Amino acid sequence: MSLSSEIKRRRTFAIVSHPDAGKTTLTEKLLLFGGAIHVAGAVKSNKIKRGATSDFMEIERQRGISVSTSVMGFEYEGAKINILDTPGHQDFVEDTFRTLTAVDSVIVVIDAAKGVEIQTLRLMQVCRMRKTPVIVFINKLDRESQDPFDLLDEIEKKLEIATIPLSWPIESGMRFKGVYNLYNNSLNLFAGTDKQRVNEPENIDYNSPKMVTHIGQKNTLQLKEDIEVINEIYTDFNRDDYLAGMVSPVFFGSALFNFGVKELLDTFIKIAPHPQPVQAVERIVDPFEEKFTGFVFKIHANMDPNHRDRIAFVKICSGVFQRNTNYLHVKLNKKLKFSNPTSFMASKKEVVDDAYPGDIIGLYDSGNFKIGDTLSSGEMIHFKGLPSFSPELFRFIENADPLKSKQLAKGIDQLMDEGVAQLFTSTFNGRKIVGTVGALQLEVIEYRLLNEYGAQCRWEPVQFFKAVWFTSENIEQLTDFKNRKVRQLAFDKHGRNVFLPDSSYELDMAREKFSDIQFHFTSEF
Repeated sequence: MSLSSEIKRRRTFAIVSHPDAGKTTLTEKLLLFGGAIHVAGAVKSNKIKRGATSDFMEIERQRGISVSTSVMGFEYEGAKINILDTPGHQDFVEDTFRTLTAVDSVIVVIDAAKGVEIQTLRLMQVCRMRKTPVIVFINKLDRESQDPFDLLDEIEKKLEIATIPLSWPIESGMRFKGVYNLYNNSLNLFAGTDKQRVNEPENIDYNSPKMVTHIGQKNTLQLKEDIEVINEIYTDFNRDDYLAGMVSPVFFGSALFNFGVKELLDTFIKIAPHPQPVQAVERIVDPFEEKFTGFVFKIHANMDPNHRDRIAFVKICSGVFQRNTNYLHVKLNKKLKFSNPTSFMASKKEVVDDAYPGDIIGLYDSGNFKIGDTLSSGEMIHFKGLPSFSPELFRFIENADPLKSKQLAKGIDQLMDEGVAQLFTSTFNGRKIVGTVGALQLEVIEYRLLNEYGAQCRWEPVQFFKAVWFTSENIEQLTDFKNRKVRQLAFDKHGRNVFLPDSSYELDMAREKFSDIQFHFTSEF
């Protein structure tokens, strides 16, 4: 198959949502329909001891939440699908933001009872900023839900995007019978009392008399009425508008009970974009170029605790990546060869000989890679858009076991490279300060240090408002600032200057007094 054909059949997307909207369950069912797995685990179920395929870390299985982006690839109906299942919890939003730089489209999962929640708003802001095409899946119709039209109105108002329903629910909760696919006029009903199976979709016009035999008189009349309103209010689906990020197709269903998932997947592979051009600092990189380029958007240590491996996740942007070929690490200006590049099914990996634009591959890393690094066939090119954001919760990290100081140092170094938190070193006393977005990250760090590195840490509270990077060309003013704020200065992991003000008032005063100093709330400047 030609390079062009391989690119056009790829679909690389992220699934995002507020916590507990059913994002990981939807991922499982997509994998199930794609034949990538044969049994779906029930997340958070005490009766079923299997966890979700995409939640491969032990702490994820214990808590029933995703704390790290998982990558899964599979073939479906001639398409090569790459799913990135992201953390929903707000404490891990940075991992999700970085993931959104590596995908060409997004599926947003919304709880049918709760509607649009705050985390969904934040993620949608990033999608709008990047003009990423978005499909909405309204989940959990097996529970009592809001009115479908009310949900569509809420999505349009809060997410600031026009919607077009491509499927429609028939009742909800205990009365939920299935969904009608407006995209291809087919009816999907569940089969059996266990609600774990669905009948083969039947092509049937909603005006057909046969509809009554399937869903009854009352539901048939309601469906007709709803579809007439849809035809009157909503415009016809236009793929170009969707690809431009101007309109969002909406599907209804229940991921837990398999309703609406196949309709979503079948329509997705037809309308979703293949790998798109990527903006680099120097130029726009077209996926159909023959020269290879790619960038690291994620690093994960100890995916297999038995081997203590460290994996750099690389999104391929152009050309073909080939095993055992020398590629330029742009930042190090050094040629590297990779003998075991891998594709993923969450924590399961298999060696691949080549990979194409849109694919996500894992490269075993001995410490050469940082998030944002570029690989190329030889061109000095830099991809942008992978910043670290200013953390809001700070703790001194101390060694609780003097005999394991090396293990602690190694663990902190590798976990910070993953981007799970940020490490600052005080210029005043040399103490290590960990900065996070939320308290759950501290729990994850402590857990992983103990279980993956055999190191125990102890947290000590410290009150800072934010971590603020600063730069200036006024050397005299910069020196004066450093002398006055010596107790609140630190270096980040890359040696950059950081100011740790106690309050927003102190930061405002510093800005006013030192007008030639630029203060930055992200590390990318």
